[in-house]
Amino acid sequence: MDGILNINKPSGMTSFKVVSLVRHLAGIKKVGHAGTLDPLASGVLPVCFGSATRVIEFLMNAKKTYRAVIKLGITTDTYDIEGTVIKQSDVRQIKAADVESALAYFRGAIEQEPPMYSALKHNGQCLYKLARAGITVERGKRQAHIYRLEMLDYSSPVITIEMECSKGTYVRSLANDLGEKLGCGACVTELERLRYGPFDIEGAVSVSELQEAFSKDCWQRLVYPPGYIMKDWESVTVLDEQASFIKNGVPVVLEGTTDAKCCAYDNKGNLLAILNLDTATGKWKSQKVFN
Repeated sequence: MDGILNINKPSGMTSFKVVSLVRHLAGIKKVGHAGTLDPLASGVLPVCFGSATRVIEFLMNAKKTYRAVIKLGITTDTYDIEGTVIKQSDVRQIKAADVESALAYFRGAIEQEPPMYSALKHNGQCLYKLARAGITVERGKRQAHIYRLEMLDYSSPVITIEMECSKGTYVRSLANDLGEKLGCGACVTELERLRYGPFDIEGAVSVSELQEAFSKDCWQRLVYPPGYIMKDWESVTVLDEQASFIKNGVPVVLEGTTDAKCCAYDNKGNLLAILNLDTATGKWKSQKVFN
């Protein structure tokens, strides 16, 4: 079986542990997730298995929505409350208007320095492993985009925000940078991913619900087809002869498509391939073919 599970990862559990659980429950070796969530974080974690692991790359560029609780006055080495406290400051003078003014700085295109406690690699080693060994390395700033950033509540010293952002955005770095902007330090105390591409928290299944569905052998109803990630793309249904060409990597001519990329389905509704348009020949070439 191939497909995707939209799992509501609980706080305190690693993303890898969720993958291991699905691998164990389903008895499937080929399982992977898209968009790692920190152990502290909860929320939407798409877990793909079988041939659906081959579409993870098409989810990586999708927008994400987070709700975060940030505590002012505390700076930690991990940029979240689970880290070692480096500095504490008095924040009684900071008003809601000050926070609103500082948040405006982070809307739109921004640059961020990734935290040392992250899964990014330096010379083949994860940064968090180096950090745990007491090693700090230079991290070049990276481009990110904040499409929406709202303050939902401010009860000093705690701020609740909701943000929609691009791939490569670190909420913990934003919290730390916000603290620096306000001159008091800040760190994340709670983080929840509300949406990742087409998957949202309302449709996410908890770990306990997932385990129950497997115990009752009705877990298949929770599975999204691999093509769900590309549900907003143009799609075309091809005839048997075209399907044979596509399976064998032969470029084909398609009618009624306007984008440079599309999904091809066979006449039974199965995802057949992801195709790219060769503008030089006007024919569509297979980028990925699914059995």
